[in-house]
Amino acid sequence: MLTRLLVLLFVCVLIEIYCFKAVKTAYPQFLGVYLGFTFCLYVFFLYKIFTFSPYLGLGKTTLFTSVLFLLFVLPKLLVFGVLFVEDLGRTVQFSWQKIQSFFQKEQSSISGGIPRSVFLSKLALFLTTVPFLSVLYGITKGKYKYRVIKKAIDFPELPKAFDGLRILHISDIHVGSFNQVEPVKKAIELINAQEFDLFVFTGDLVNNLSSEMSSKWVELFKTIKTPKYGKFSILGNHDYGEYIQFHSAQEKQRNFEEIKALHPKINFNLLLNDSVLIEKDSERIHLIGVENWGEHFKKLGNLTKASEKVDPKAFKILLSHDPSHWEKQVQNNEVDYHLTLSGHTHGMQFGIEIPGFITWSPVKYVYRFWAGLYKSSNRYLYVNRGFGFHGFPGRVGIWPEITLLEIRSKTTS
Repeated sequence: MLTRLLVLLFVCVLIEIYCFKAVKTAYPQFLGVYLGFTFCLYVFFLYKIFTFSPYLGLGKTTLFTSVLFLLFVLPKLLVFGVLFVEDLGRTVQFSWQKIQSFFQKEQSSISGGIPRSVFLSKLALFLTTVPFLSVLYGITKGKYKYRVIKKAIDFPELPKAFDGLRILHISDIHVGSFNQVEPVKKAIELINAQEFDLFVFTGDLVNNLSSEMSSKWVELFKTIKTPKYGKFSILGNHDYGEYIQFHSAQEKQRNFEEIKALHPKINFNLLLNDSVLIEKDSERIHLIGVENWGEHFKKLGNLTKASEKVDPKAFKILLSHDPSHWEKQVQNNEVDYHLTLSGHTHGMQFGIEIPGFITWSPVKYVYRFWAGLYKSSNRYLYVNRGFGFHGFPGRVGIWPEITLLEIRSKTTS
């Protein structure tokens, strides 16, 4: 922890040195204001670091601190990048002039080096407005910019009776991060406006504590309509209270039991390494839900136990919070899990998505499967980008998602 803090401090100092030089070169009349604001900002950051309580976790003030950092420090990386490249160029130019002067018969003295470009300093400072405005939009509008993504998937193995089955899928509510009721209410109205036969939620109802789901949120999420085949849910890594310190093991266990008890309160049928049978016209499919299993997190998901009541030859839909579970245990499993629904990554709440052209987020360097639909042989994984937000109280480019999947009993081409 100390090493990471020191590395972060070194990077920040380096960035601030370059920003100081940029302001001094481009707008010297504002240098005093800039230094005063920057000093106050870092005093606040240090205060928050040294007063952080592991018993409270990422509370509202911590999220506010992350917003300040993303608004007023992260954009300065552009200043560093532009001026660092300029410094390399100035160094090469100065060195070349020194070499030339050394070999000239009448050596000319070179003093002061190459002056810093006022234009590049102004350009670098101007470029910081792009991430600044993006983050500002993300924390005010982007985090509630809900969209419905519709996908159709063909399965030769799907019983004919279930041809056209529509599944409404959301993930990662993180109710403790919400600071406005009305946008969430509108999102639930958007959910209820869809036509679906089955509703599934793939984990992370809270950030850490059961108390985050106050009565107002319970009443609101209860309004999600119950479709023909019911509403089902599983747990995510945050639902185990692993990211906050408790005073005792008993307190942590009590919190966990209360989180599990929240699911029936909002009419979600919680699946804990278990399965349910869905029947129609004497045909059946299995819905299987495992506890959290993640390559980098808790590994409590037990496919064997969850599938004890499942016909190995039947069509199976698996709910598993972390997509790394599909990669490590499901994708090449001897048992055919036809469709897996996950969440967890949030698409890092930051990236670029232009349908048909580009889908990119830094999270792709951590998770191979991080957003949207994936196929391996005739097995599919869908990773929902998340309903809520956590850590960074906003979204930039990767908007909150409501997924509507239609599965069809047709031969794939």
